[in-house]
Amino acid sequence: MAANKEEPDIDDSLASEEELEQALAVLAGSDPENCSYSRGYVKRQAVFACSTCTPNAAEPAGVCLACANKCHEGHDIFELYTKRNFRCDCGNGKFGEFKCQLILAKDEQNDRNQYNHNFNGCYCTCDRPYPDDQSNDEMIQCIICEDWLHSMHLGCTTVEPDELQEMICETCMNKFPLLWTYAAHFAAPPVISVSQPEEEVEVDVEKGAEKEESSPSRDEEPSTSVEHTKQEEAANRSSPCKRSHEEMTGSTAHATTKTVVCRLEELQAEGPEGQRQGAVFWPYSWRSQLCTCMSCKKLYVAAEVQFLMDQSDTILAYENKGMDEPFGQHPLMALTNSMDRVQQLEVIYGFNEFTTSMTAFLEQCVAEGKTVTVEAVHQFFEELRAKKKRRTNAGNQ
Repeated sequence: MAANKEEPDIDDSLASEEELEQALAVLAGSDPENCSYSRGYVKRQAVFACSTCTPNAAEPAGVCLACANKCHEGHDIFELYTKRNFRCDCGNGKFGEFKCQLILAKDEQNDRNQYNHNFNGCYCTCDRPYPDDQSNDEMIQCIICEDWLHSMHLGCTTVEPDELQEMICETCMNKFPLLWTYAAHFAAPPVISVSQPEEEVEVDVEKGAEKEESSPSRDEEPSTSVEHTKQEEAANRSSPCKRSHEEMTGSTAHATTKTVVCRLEELQAEGPEGQRQGAVFWPYSWRSQLCTCMSCKKLYVAAEVQFLMDQSDTILAYENKGMDEPFGQHPLMALTNSMDRVQQLEVIYGFNEFTTSMTAFLEQCVAEGKTVTVEAVHQFFEELRAKKKRRTNAGNQ
């Protein structure tokens, strides 16, 4: 039974904390102080749209994190998550008389920027806004077109939310059909149209299993991340490219005469691809399975998906880098750099004590079903100051 939403719930608090951490991970990889325009077309960054300055849907524009904070404060802006190879539009020709406060001189437009209906506040194949009162369905981003789609509009079954990995929508799969070959060997469970009758789905899966039974590079129907890993390991063991590497390391003379083999052609020769329908979910390591021979590289460039060869292009890599090496410096660390060791320890101790006390205070409010009021917060800080004063006085005696 659903909990009473009018009462505070510890699960809701934990969910909010997770959402905050996710938001921080997205923003941590972008510079909050300096406009990214001077860096050109940034590999990946957080991007925002301002409907106050660019309300015309025919002229979509995006601004970087620093400009959203400093140039568009108080405006009606909305987050677009991250965008690939994007250059900040703030203050260019799309903004009329409005000028960027961080970099005054900018080109009239950024010709290499890619825009979609997300910049107008619409998403998915249904072209609905987010959040949408008509649908509480989860939205998932395609790693190629970077649009967000409702799970019910993906045209396939989906795994549990905590198992979602990289997704490529059906439209993008069809724009670069060679991906269907890789999907047959390295993707998550076979994609099945949700519009098919249940009987047909079962028949299709069974037939697919029979066809692939002889293939050493696929499991019948992986359903967990562990099975996905086993599937990839089996693919590596059966791959001629893997054998070539082992032969090269074992015999240099033999390696020098070995002809470079296109892995894509080998996969195509192994058997049928299966049905080409619905979005495809991939494990995070799948990009390492892509063939990078010269012929395949040309295909990626021609289809404008060369970023798939880049392991650091993933959202996960972007978030991890942002958390490990954030732009600028954490205010607490910047403060302690100018202090001696004793002062540093005092500040860090005080910060940790404050964090612990605040967490305990909020958890107590949740447990007792109390609303966190301004008065309660003021009282909390007064008690914290009194505690600090007592500790200080005791140390001076």
